[in-house]
Amino acid sequence: MAKPERQADTFPKLLLHHAATRGQQPAVREKRWGIWQTLTWRELADEVTAVAAGLSARGFQRGGHVALIGDNRPRFYAALCAAQWLGGVAVPLYQDAAATELLQPIHDADITHIFAEDQEQVDKLLEILPQLPAVTTIVYDQDRGMRHYKQPQLVSYADLLEQGRALLAMRRDALDAEVNLGRGSDPAALFFTAGTTGQAKAVVLTHAALINRASTAATQDSLRDTDVAMAYLPPAWIGQHMFGYAQPMVVGFCICCPESPETMLADMREVGPTYFFAPPKVLEALLAQVSVRMEDAGRLKRGLYAHCMAVARRVGVPMLSGQPVPFTDRLAYRLGNLLMYGPLRDVLGMSRVRLAYTAGEAIGPDLLLYFRALGINLKQLYGATETGIFVCMQPDNEVKPDSVGRAIDGVELKFTPQRELLVRSPGLFTGYHRDVEATREAVDADGWFHTGDAGWLGDDGHLRIIDRLQDVGTLADGSLFAPKYLENKLKFFPFVKEAIAVGAGRDEVCMLISINAAAVGNWADRQNIAFSGYADLAGRTEVQALIADCIGKMNTELAREPTLASLQVHRFLLLHKDLDADDGELTRTGKLRRAVVGERYHALIEALFARRDSVRVDAEVRYEDGRVGTLSANLKICAAPTVAHATLQKAA
Repeated sequence: MAKPERQADTFPKLLLHHAATRGQQPAVREKRWGIWQTLTWRELADEVTAVAAGLSARGFQRGGHVALIGDNRPRFYAALCAAQWLGGVAVPLYQDAAATELLQPIHDADITHIFAEDQEQVDKLLEILPQLPAVTTIVYDQDRGMRHYKQPQLVSYADLLEQGRALLAMRRDALDAEVNLGRGSDPAALFFTAGTTGQAKAVVLTHAALINRASTAATQDSLRDTDVAMAYLPPAWIGQHMFGYAQPMVVGFCICCPESPETMLADMREVGPTYFFAPPKVLEALLAQVSVRMEDAGRLKRGLYAHCMAVARRVGVPMLSGQPVPFTDRLAYRLGNLLMYGPLRDVLGMSRVRLAYTAGEAIGPDLLLYFRALGINLKQLYGATETGIFVCMQPDNEVKPDSVGRAIDGVELKFTPQRELLVRSPGLFTGYHRDVEATREAVDADGWFHTGDAGWLGDDGHLRIIDRLQDVGTLADGSLFAPKYLENKLKFFPFVKEAIAVGAGRDEVCMLISINAAAVGNWADRQNIAFSGYADLAGRTEVQALIADCIGKMNTELAREPTLASLQVHRFLLLHKDLDADDGELTRTGKLRRAVVGERYHALIEALFARRDSVRVDAEVRYEDGRVGTLSANLKICAAPTVAHATLQKAA
């Protein structure tokens, strides 16, 4: 096996370094058929070498592009590193994307070789293969259902691995030369942006950029090779790539791949990760599960939970931040930890977590503080695909709910007169693949990347993000309107899955809301309310009253602040369906496509502001089998309880 150069400036060289220095330590664990399987660093390096030999034999060359479509699996990461070993560029794609969604990225990224996890992914690729003449090889991992597939492009991962191992004896020197030819300045991976504001762009990042950001962030938080992390988010998202590939490759810690999304929590409890990363949507879902379980509990347990959480919010948050807390409060918190917080952390699979991060979009302050109150060191970070994620991070003892932390080493920040954040960083991308014009618009002549986010830098050195610049507006009275702030605040309630605040240029704020069917359905069962499905549940008067109560509580909080009182929600309606990535309303990472939703539900928005009692909607929906249909419903427009600021002052 080739020895890594003294300066490990590419991921394959880092892999060889770990194989040489901690070869028997676990690199990747995967739960398969109910049993955890472990691959050590040396075993991973051996497999990557063999896959690289097999790829080379099938015509893959330096500078080529390899697509990877599937869940987090050891073979996914082995294939990714094997492509980079040969000087190739890895292009992870979303595994839940439809065939038509895969066509453009594969074509635009000049893909020649593809790794597909299973029959489902292969079927999607074969559907569009006639339009992709450059694709010569499709490697599939799981062979279930593949027996009668005879396309010449297809080869199983097992066969490719066997072929590569057979070739190693005669190709060892050539493979060693290939890995040593790699330089940090070489492109390592290509990621497609979320596409929240338009067409997704292909972001090219070098080995040096990714390694620099992964290393800098790991140093700030003292990550070590004994840490354990879960790899469960879409591998095509740069956030998962950074936490599940780049940082483990830099530090040498182990990642664990759950058996399936359905077993994620149970698998987390078995593994006991020490390092955890979750976007706000995952944390919202976890909180909703806890809330549902508490609602199903007896009166005594519900009362104990409410009491303990009140103590946790008062005591746990300052304790975690290192602030002085009276002895009696510490004692009360320790008792709560024994009775409630400890068991809750265990249920969430976070009993051993010493460091957790959230990123991807803004998190509501209430949600952040909830997990910190439980004793989980959850912090925010800020970045973008184009910056290699890590731009700002919250240091320990400086976690502020309204900030995303300080700029980390190597990062420069500044703002335009319109308050748009600009970033300069060693982690900056080299450009958008084959899109010179878009690159020129995003990065100016002085190397500043225009993030599109509005914010400011506080006197404490912490960055505050308001919202996407194009989404920030004002109400008719001139009050600042940042919809994301309101949406996150409402989504803290477990009954609300998605919220879309509208009001720019209007006299007041209204909302479109998608309910959390599991939480609301559980509540309806306890109230003996019969329903036949999502649309029927959302149309129930009792459910509308339930959501109105949630909005009323939010409005009461807003009314306590004079600058926020005008942002109270006056009217809302409950959508007849979940917002869905297949319908183009969300990105594949679950982010809201605000422009798409605004256009698709324009008639509903106008009805809200026209103060109508109801509105009819005919919406196009895409089913899992690819069929397109129309869903029609009459939606009731509901008034939300509002509070005058003066009324609260008088009551106080």
